[in-house]
Amino acid sequence: MSGAWIAGRTDATGSAPRLFCFAHAGGGGAFFHPWRTALRPHVEVCPVVLPGREGRGRETPYTRMGPLIEDLADGLALHLDRPYAFFGHSLGSIVAYETARLLRDRGATGPAALLVSGRRGPYAPTDRPAVHHLPDEEFLAEVTGLGGTPPQVLRQRELLRLFLPALRADYELNETYRPVPPPAPALTCPVFAYTGDADPLASPHQVARWRDVTSGDFLLRVLPGDHFYLKEAPDGLMTALRTALSTVHRESTTAQRPLRTVGT
Repeated sequence: MSGAWIAGRTDATGSAPRLFCFAHAGGGGAFFHPWRTALRPHVEVCPVVLPGREGRGRETPYTRMGPLIEDLADGLALHLDRPYAFFGHSLGSIVAYETARLLRDRGATGPAALLVSGRRGPYAPTDRPAVHHLPDEEFLAEVTGLGGTPPQVLRQRELLRLFLPALRADYELNETYRPVPPPAPALTCPVFAYTGDADPLASPHQVARWRDVTSGDFLLRVLPGDHFYLKEAPDGLMTALRTALSTVHRESTTAQRPLRTVGT
């Protein structure tokens, strides 16, 4: 894949830690643009753009996790020259985790923290049926109720025609993902997990299973809202992110004691 993985340009001269942000199914870098203002100047927000959307609309979207993370890790390599963290929402949580795991396997410097949102842990079971193979109308009826699809897209048939292939591919990517639990936790960095208290896809119990992926510290925060709580009422999440990232930045630059373990 030849397109740029980061929306916009990274700041080559700054020193703020970078937060690479991975969107939900059908989402792109634009979802995180408001975060640049909200977290500046202490964090450089770097929205990740997958093929099939925004400036990469002519590229074929991925439908399998392995090829995606291989190319993604290659594409991000030049941007990992300072402390950084990964944030993912829903499908983006899994993409962020698998990319972090692959970087570790390659011997690269991994993220100082993994922040995940609105997604059950990789090894938590689910009984939700697959929908990516359904006809267009049935597929849209299943997925649009979650609130992540822009209303203007649903109202305009031409926009919907352009949007649907990436959305369907992302669902296939998610629904064909079959992680195998490693013999030991894949990561050593702290993991911060967030979910809405009314999220139908990611209950606090399911999200708490993210503690399985790290031998480091784990923190779960339950915030008001449904699956897209971070869009409806972002202030609570922004406060939580500032706290998490300031702690991670301080720990990564001073090499002090590890974070205190916090439960649910």
